Amino acid sequence: IQESDLLIALGMRFDDRVTGNLKTYAQNAKKIHVDIDPAEFNKNVKVDSAVAGDVGDILRSWMPSVETGDRSQWLAYISDLKGDSAVRDIQNLPDDGHLYAAHVINDIWRITEGKAIVVTDVGQHQMWEAQYYHHEAPRSLITSGGLGTMGFALPAAIGAKVGRPDAEVWVVVGDGGFQMTLCELATMVQEDLDVKIAVINNGYLGMVRQWQEFFYQRRYAATPITGPDLEKLAVAYGVWGATVTARPDVKPTVDVARRQKGALIDFRVEQEDSVFPMVPAGNDLHNMIRRPSPIVETSAD
Repeated sequence: IQESDLLIALGMRFDDRVTGNLKTYAQNAKKIHVDIDPAEFNKNVKVDSAVAGDVGDILRSWMPSVETGDRSQWLAYISDLKGDSAVRDIQNLPDDGHLYAAHVINDIWRITEGKAIVVTDVGQHQMWEAQYYHHEAPRSLITSGGLGTMGFALPAAIGAKVGRPDAEVWVVVGDGGFQMTLCELATMVQEDLDVKIAVINNGYLGMVRQWQEFFYQRRYAATPITGPDLEKLAVAYGVWGATVTARPDVKPTVDVARRQKGALIDFRVEQEDSVFPMVPAGNDLHNMIRRPSPIVETSAD
């Protein structure tokens, strides 16, 4: 974004969580903003061309004018920019006896062969899912995106299963978001829907906890949270449930869950794990906090 020469913004608000520091946002880019509501134009970012209308209709009218060229050099440059932030393979994850959210999500991807529809909630797990579950098919990831409302995942997954009854549907949700709409387990059971739920349980409102760790010296306020025994909760609703605390137990537990008519797995993951990269509020997009390099210990002769 910071080095592009053309930005096409489709139905977006140029929210400050997207732009970072407005003074340094995409300074070299011409900007075309498409939105069905003209009131959104030039509110936050002044654009070169504002197009009012339905995004689908406008894109269809543009497509005949799009020329296919060789973008390999630009795409290779983008890939190089990602660096360590693009890590999506399990062999690059720490294996120190702890259970990480990335382990869980990457293992679910491998076990489902990437063919599941995954619905995420709001928070750290939302970012980890995008990094560690490789989505190759369209409409296989349903997420609230920037319209983040905690509790989105389970009700949305119920809708996804109704719309795609033959698909394998997984919920990837944090313990905070899950507790906001866990009552929808009753709807899932009542409607006899086969939805699998992976709760990434770190005992925190994780995204806010990460900010408190980075910028407020771990002065955790209102982010540590408690919750019910999720395995017993599942049983109470008539759903198969399990608790996983160690990496070797992920695969066998997921294998069993896939054979059930609905399942809930409580993955007790590392509590102080963080999402990278991260742009602090109001900062330049290119001045992001990247994943720390692993410390390599060497022994003296």
